[in-house]
Amino acid sequence: MVAQAGRIPEGGLRALNKEIVMTKSGYAAVEAELEQLKTVKRKEVAEKIKVARGYGDLSENSEYDEAKNEQGMLESRIAELEKMLKHARVLDSTEIDSSVVSVGSHVKIQDEDGDTDEYDITGSTEADPLNGRISDESPVGAALLGHSAGDKVEITLPTGAVVMYEVLEVGRADI
Repeated sequence: MVAQAGRIPEGGLRALNKEIVMTKSGYAAVEAELEQLKTVKRKEVAEKIKVARGYGDLSENSEYDEAKNEQGMLESRIAELEKMLKHARVLDSTEIDSSVVSVGSHVKIQDEDGDTDEYDITGSTEADPLNGRISDESPVGAALLGHSAGDKVEITLPTGAVVMYEVLEVGRADI
């Protein structure tokens, strides 16, 4: 079976569905980052603001401006992580069909030149392409979803290049 990768709508898959699929370890990592930002980084930034205020006139105080900008970025990240956890669905390994590519799958693919690659398919929050973890929203990840060993999948890369892969193996990723 040959399939053309579908186009992801503007805003990604989350634009269609607010649910964010995460592994247990991914959820724990987001919780840990959120806790660190709220308990440690907030105090550090508040101290920077306090010190900068001590320099006097706030209208021309670059240290104060920088600290306030850092505070804004910190609060934005905290809000983003809280929203992520609110919409998270933690994936249980028993939910993963080891015969079909889905979030939580480990997949081995081969290109037309015979080169093989192996990937774990993750939610977008856990993707780490340099370590073989690709998002279900990435061009390759999205195109592989729903396919089984033996399927041929045509993928249009962000560069515009079209590549054909064969799915060699599908199994459960170590999540």
